[in-house]
Amino acid sequence: MTYVSQEESRPSRRTALTGLTGLVGWGGAALAAGCTPANRAPSAQGPSPAPTASATRSPAGTTPGAMTLFQDPAFNFNGLWALGGAGFGGSEVGEVLTAVNAINKAGLSAQTYVETFKKLGDRLMGAPRGSRPDRRTRRFRALRAAQYYAQALFFVLGSDAPAGEAQLYKSGRGAWDTFCELSDPAPVTSDVPYGQTPLPVWFFRPDDSGKQRPTVVLTNGSDGQNVDMWAYGVAAALERDWNALVYDGPGQGQLLFVNRVVFTPRWETVVTPLVDWLVARSDVDADLIVLTGLSMAGNLAPRAAAFEKRIAALVAMPGCLEPWLGFPPEIRKILAPSKAETNDIWNKEVVPGLSAADAATMKKRFEPFSVPAMLAAREGKVFTDFYTPAKRIESLTLTSVVDRITMPTLVLDYEYEQFYPGQPRRMFDRLTSPKDYVRLTAGTGAQLHCSPMAPQQHCDVVFDWLQEKLPGR
Repeated sequence: MTYVSQEESRPSRRTALTGLTGLVGWGGAALAAGCTPANRAPSAQGPSPAPTASATRSPAGTTPGAMTLFQDPAFNFNGLWALGGAGFGGSEVGEVLTAVNAINKAGLSAQTYVETFKKLGDRLMGAPRGSRPDRRTRRFRALRAAQYYAQALFFVLGSDAPAGEAQLYKSGRGAWDTFCELSDPAPVTSDVPYGQTPLPVWFFRPDDSGKQRPTVVLTNGSDGQNVDMWAYGVAAALERDWNALVYDGPGQGQLLFVNRVVFTPRWETVVTPLVDWLVARSDVDADLIVLTGLSMAGNLAPRAAAFEKRIAALVAMPGCLEPWLGFPPEIRKILAPSKAETNDIWNKEVVPGLSAADAATMKKRFEPFSVPAMLAAREGKVFTDFYTPAKRIESLTLTSVVDRITMPTLVLDYEYEQFYPGQPRRMFDRLTSPKDYVRLTAGTGAQLHCSPMAPQQHCDVVFDWLQEKLPGR
């Protein structure tokens, strides 16, 4: 492995709408539905025909070098994410491709996508016909079910049943919890104090011997689910005799969908109680606690590491200085100096011109930052307050604190990074701590945001780097 070391004005009624069909988002498995080419926008109002997976070819530049499951890049990215999970048992290639062909045959839309993957999750949570599955079979059926429920959850706000979002989350969480309960040993579960709403945690160990081990704290993105952390750290950590901590923070999982707590720009207030909880355990080496951040957490984890100095090493996957730049400038220009002016532009000039697909995109992108936006979306409505969540997203910028990071840091980047192009390198250049930069490429199928087709390569890079940088490993 080779490392690179040390080194507008207010929009008019028309321009405010321009570029929505190129909208990009951020998150664990996220590609916003607004990336859809204008002439093929899926909507909740009905399917649009598409060929089967074997015959589909994406438009030039959509997913360079990647397998094309769906012609729409948003659905294609999520399908690739599901497919990539197979390397760690988080999906089955045949199940995913069968679902893909079923969706394409029915006509690609949010509705057909949600229905197909939800039914697959439901089936896996039941017993196979004519058999009595053993513990391991039930365990990994539950893990795959968690993946398929997460696939349905991502697009449910664009379906004809957005009110089902909370139940879909609970189904996926139930599958995840079943997987954990059937693990040997089962992860230690707890609620770590955080304000008025504790953080649920799952502490995985290779065994229950009590051996003191290094621990990786895995931070999810803006719409990832726990099953993603299995593929992007837990399984690899256990194989290497590490502990791994999975958690839901504000704006994620249980805290968002159940407790209705949105993202905070002060992620150190989230990570510090987690570190407190870990260092109190005898099976954790307090000098070897590592923090990783996947997708938008490539912003959250560095923010925490700038203030929490007990972190031994940091990995940003990818590095992200300003999540607000994940929106095209046409959207960012809606944010005017005052709340009243901003929301006037949004409600009178932008919302009336949104297609069903673009409306679903905006609902999905804003719900982790606004409970009113989430609740409106579940009623099939577009939120009316753009200003408050937009300012919250804007406040996530790290440019003023990144130089406070002191521990060794690995910044990952991806060829054809579609959400934060250029930001990983900008973060790397600003870092003053010992640092390395690795760009994963299409040459090995590891392109696109978070390498959806190559989580095993992804984990190899991360853990090889940790092995090299941490003393005693």
